Amino acid sequence: MSTLDSLALTGIPPEDEALRAEVRAFLADALKDLPAVVRARSWAGYDTAFSRELGRRGWVGITLPKAYGGGGRSPFARYVLVEEFLNFGAPVGSHWIADRQSGPLILKYGTEAQKQFYLPPICRGESFFCIGMSEPNAGSDLASVKTRAVRTEQGWTLKGQKIWTTNAGACQYMIALVRTSGESSDRQKGLSQLIVDLSLPGVTVRPITDLSGDSHFCEVFFDDVQLHADALIGEEGHGWEQVTAELAFERAGPERLFSSIVLFEEWLAYIRTPAGRTPESVRLAGRILSQLTPLRAMSVAVTERLARGESPIVEAALVKDQGTGVEQLIPAAIADDLSSREGASIPPELLQTLNYVTQVAPSYSLRGGTRDILRGMIARGLGLR
Repeated sequence: MSTLDSLALTGIPPEDEALRAEVRAFLADALKDLPAVVRARSWAGYDTAFSRELGRRGWVGITLPKAYGGGGRSPFARYVLVEEFLNFGAPVGSHWIADRQSGPLILKYGTEAQKQFYLPPICRGESFFCIGMSEPNAGSDLASVKTRAVRTEQGWTLKGQKIWTTNAGACQYMIALVRTSGESSDRQKGLSQLIVDLSLPGVTVRPITDLSGDSHFCEVFFDDVQLHADALIGEEGHGWEQVTAELAFERAGPERLFSSIVLFEEWLAYIRTPAGRTPESVRLAGRILSQLTPLRAMSVAVTERLARGESPIVEAALVKDQGTGVEQLIPAAIADDLSSREGASIPPELLQTLNYVTQVAPSYSLRGGTRDILRGMIARGLGLR
């Protein structure tokens, strides 16, 4: 291999890239009546009928084996789908977690019975999961979780609380990181993952309304919830290893680059008009695109690692950290640009979209791991600490 070959960027294989035209045509028609301020929610948007339609088309669970109802395709196929969903602002939040990480986690660590039970309805866009990781006083410091599951003759008794649990009120299941032995001071030791049916007695879900008026974040309380023995995923006490592998799926995808992309597209459409174009806006567009382009290349390269069955934890953390910076730059920089235009006629839909994205953008550097935690992981991976 020549030096130039070794430096070549990872490309999306042609058979996966071929999906793009069909997906783009479907989304252009399906979303043509949705205003930008609604589409800006994208992977936080919630539409169960839309998820079922994507499942009918084979676009949910596309990387899962055909034996379980999936498409049997590579992670690159899902990358193309996700990129188009985000660019159009499709309301994919209902099935997002199940498709992105819960399904692959069950496939990797679950029993055959768990795979047969949970994966087919995920692929049909009918079964929705939320993530049970963070707790009060154990957000970024995930290893200090206190929610506990105690073995019983029937299975497990679960007691504790989770917080910032996206769409918990509309999901059937949660995959929860809990302590099955030891104390919170034991850190990573004694942690396990359990599948929790959120309809069980003793489960209480309370939505939290955020600054934008959305209420997809939730508190979830477990008051002596009785779980069967088969609620355990993988091996007891191996939860930390499993959850860190799961986070690689969460941190490296296009959603860590394109959370503000609908706003960016609306602004680009405005500055392409004679009334909207200024030398400063053209330079700003170049500044943003010059950061998005290499980050997308990094994200695609991480997808290649996932396609090889690897767990690129540090690389995914790097993409998430740097991608968050661009996602938060977009609304701030666009706000500065628009506020400098005295007397300009700015499209109301652009202003409404900017207002929404500005309100939610602070959460970008919290969800999926805070900036400080991610940079600590990167430093350890580079041998700097």
